Amino acid sequence: MEIAIRKGARDDRIEILREDGSSVVTRFPKKGPVPHDAVHYFVEQGLGLTQGFWGMVADGRHPEDLAELANEHGHASASRAVVPGMAIVQLLQAERLVECFEADLWVGGGDDQALLALAATACASSYVPLPQIAEDALMEIRDSLSQFACNWMDANEGHVARLSWPEPAQGSEGRKN
Repeated sequence: MEIAIRKGARDDRIEILREDGSSVVTRFPKKGPVPHDAVHYFVEQGLGLTQGFWGMVADGRHPEDLAELANEHGHASASRAVVPGMAIVQLLQAERLVECFEADLWVGGGDDQALLALAATACASSYVPLPQIAEDALMEIRDSLSQFACNWMDANEGHVARLSWPEPAQGSEGRKN
């Protein structure tokens, strides 16, 4: 799947072309110095979360439908604290970890143990386990994010970042056309 994120003034435009030829266009408001969905990309790739945000989009879901999916499967929130359904565990793990890596990026990086402790607390608040994280994965994600962030922040409005997501596995659950 090919992903193009176009830098805008108030929001960023995301164009997605899936392996099956279907496409999606959406926008995401700015939340920090780099696009939130780009952070998802690097975290999910780095940790092998195949059913996080980008994996579900590759499987055919529209990005704007994922919040509804999370609600349908029992996303834990302050007003509705329940264990979520298995269909959204990686989606929630990815979201919590993305928040941690965004904070890490905004402060210029920290130590691994602090990031892991924050991530464990964040995942626990959504009633999902912290995924297994290989020893070198944190450094690789930080390096990729840092390089992307430098390029993105230096770029002018209209700049397009292009990313590639691997094709979903054959017989993948939840595929929508």
